[in-house]
Amino acid sequence: MEHNVKKVWFITGASTGFGRAFAEYAIGQGYDVVVTARRLDKLESIKTLAPGQVEALKMDVNNTAEVSAAVEAAVSRFGRVDVLVNNAGYGIVGAVEETPENELRAQMETNFFGAVSVTRALLPLFRQQQSGAIVNISSLGGQLSVAGFGAYSASKFALEGISEALAAELSPLGIKVMIVEPGQFKTDLAGAAMKYMPEIPDYKGTVGPTRDFAKGMHGTQFGDPFKAAAAIDKALAAANTPLRLQLGEDAVNSIRQHSEGLLKDLATWEQVAVDTKIDG
Repeated sequence: MEHNVKKVWFITGASTGFGRAFAEYAIGQGYDVVVTARRLDKLESIKTLAPGQVEALKMDVNNTAEVSAAVEAAVSRFGRVDVLVNNAGYGIVGAVEETPENELRAQMETNFFGAVSVTRALLPLFRQQQSGAIVNISSLGGQLSVAGFGAYSASKFALEGISEALAAELSPLGIKVMIVEPGQFKTDLAGAAMKYMPEIPDYKGTVGPTRDFAKGMHGTQFGDPFKAAAAIDKALAAANTPLRLQLGEDAVNSIRQHSEGLLKDLATWEQVAVDTKIDG
């Protein structure tokens, strides 16, 4: 990308938490920013920070007409988009059995299909520009899952799977894809953006601690979303942008431990695994 062109960031779910911090960071860097959320009034305070740099748009990631219109509005205002940050999403706490199918589908709809929809809307532009970056905000829960976070992790695992394929498809076209796996950060995920499912007593021992953890986490998280934005920008600027960027010591440690467990199982069962080929 030519250095004389001002970067344009397009951020979903920008009214609170990570999305808001990413917007404030980008504005501070002198970038142009498109902020989107389901409610336009919640974006006003970001717009007032730098009206000349900010386009605020009402966009529900589950509404394809709004997604198309927002991409069109972004291009007509700034002429290009350099970085898409798929940040819109929410969490569910509940055992798999405690989570009704409609809630599971809604979780997939926003966290997975919503992100894919916005990505697809921007791909023709990125291909035309022969540049661009897609940043998919996954989670530590996109690499591993625990009791009570099944639905949330399923949506993030799906997002990571499609992101990995996208990265392979887009890299020859000059387009980067990066999966971000944050641990605990001071955002609204544990507050307004977390839904709690009705409880079945049998799961108190397994899901209970997760429920308590999620409820107690709000406002006590040690991660700084502004520093997360800076880390993402730094990784995007690198010659070798990582496919996955963990954020926070908790994410690094948990994912390392989980990966080591995977490798250990692989080694333990390797003989059984390879002995399954047809004889002769």
